[in-house]
Amino acid sequence: MVQRLHLVFGGELVNPSSTQFTDVENIDIVGMYPDYASAYSAWKGAAQRTVDDAHMRYFIAHIHRLRDEESPASPTEELG
Repeated sequence: MVQRLHLVFGGELVNPSSTQFTDVENIDIVGMYPDYASAYSAWKGAAQRTVDDAHMRYFIAHIHRLRDEESPASPTEELG
């Protein structure tokens, strides 16, 4: 079975319409997950805890894509 690591992280953004963090040293690292479903669940929990703060945003980074940059991957490959 292929392992597809995903990192969930977030923090306060300079502007809600950007992806620039106000303080990179205070980024919340939620965790590393072995599959997209686990990462999505963690992302959803973190995002829901901060839903009232428009400047807080959480992301899922597809770490497995960084390990093998030569391999094409679609954004929905984990869903299918």
